[in-house]
Amino acid sequence: MEKLLWCFLTMISFSRAFGHEDMSTWAFVFPKVSDTSYVSLEAESKEPLNAFTVCLRFYTALSTVRSFSIFSYATEKSYNDILLFWTKDKGYHFAVGGPEVLFTVSEIPQAPTHICASWESATGIVESWVDGKPRVRKSLNKGYTVWTNASIILGQEQDSYGGRFDAKQSLVGDIGDVNMWDFVLSPEQINAVYVGGTLSPNVLNWRSLKYKAQGEVFIKPQLWS
Repeated sequence: MEKLLWCFLTMISFSRAFGHEDMSTWAFVFPKVSDTSYVSLEAESKEPLNAFTVCLRFYTALSTVRSFSIFSYATEKSYNDILLFWTKDKGYHFAVGGPEVLFTVSEIPQAPTHICASWESATGIVESWVDGKPRVRKSLNKGYTVWTNASIILGQEQDSYGGRFDAKQSLVGDIGDVNMWDFVLSPEQINAVYVGGTLSPNVLNWRSLKYKAQGEVFIKPQLWS
C-alpha cells in the first residue's frame, strides 16, 4: 500500500512539472547538485528590451557554501544578456549584455529571499531590491538593447545559448514567484510585488507560466506562502 501511494505521489509531481501553468502557490525544487536539471521558461513578449524588471523568490542553503545562478537569460547576442548570480562572500552579481555590477550584502540569506532587479537603457541605471529594501543604484551598459529569442533558464547558468551548464554553479533549493516586466517598476510597485501583488507581468507571468522542466526538478507547495 505504501509503495502504491509513493508511486502515485511521484506521478503527480512529474505531471505537474510538465503540465501546470498557474504556479501561484507552487515552487520549483532542485533537490541536488546537477548539470542536467533545469527549468526553461518561454517569454510572453518576443520584443527586444530597453528596460525590464525581474522579481523572484528563492530558498537555499548554498549561500555560505558556494556561488550559484539565480536567473539566466541568454540570447544569441550574449549568453549573459541578463544574469542574476549569487557569489559567495560577495553578494549579487547583476549582468546586462555581458558587463556586470556587484551589489554587496552584509547579511547572508538564511530564509526565503525576495529579490528584484531592474535596468533601463536610456540611463544605464540598475536597481536591486532584497526583501523589499533597495540597494544603492548603479550604472550598467547604457544604450544597450537586450536581444530577442531568449533562452531563459532557472537552476543553471548558461555559458552558451541554451547550454554549457556547470554543476558547481547550479541552484540547490526552491525558486518561485518569477515575474518579469518590460519596464522599470517604481518603488511603490516593487513593494506591492514584495507583499504578494502581481501587477500584470508582461514578459514572464508566474500565474500563467509557459515552461519545460528537465532532469530532477519537482513542483512543491511554496514554503513562503
